[in-house]
Amino acid sequence: MPYPHLLTPEEKLADAKELLSLPRIVVICGSTRFMTEMNEAEPRETKAGRIVVKPGCDVKSPHELWSDPGEAGALKVRLDDLHRAKIRLADEALVVGDYIGDSTRAEIAYARSLGKPVRFTHPDVDPDA
Repeated sequence: MPYPHLLTPEEKLADAKELLSLPRIVVICGSTRFMTEMNEAEPRETKAGRIVVKPGCDVKSPHELWSDPGEAGALKVRLDDLHRAKIRLADEALVVGDYIGDSTRAEIAYARSLGKPVRFTHPDVDPDA
């Protein structure tokens, strides 16, 4: 008697999205120096019928929630973990901006390692092109 195929977490998520009739989910990636561009991409993606997730904190801009330099390192780690979770949730990634730094390069590699399509607002910066 063959064993039933056990679904991976990714397959379970895909099935749940289908059962819920969710539209495609796009995660916006890129340097937070491009927060303006991220905020401009969000309504375009929404108008196209996609659910949008993106960075929620721009720690390069002053804010009382991340003003303690002693907590900055731990916050960066938590935010990076949170963004990787958004990439796992998404069906595709949209990279904004005309510059790819180490963090964004890692986000692109992570999305691609999961088989997620990656689009660019500036295709010439694709590190794998």
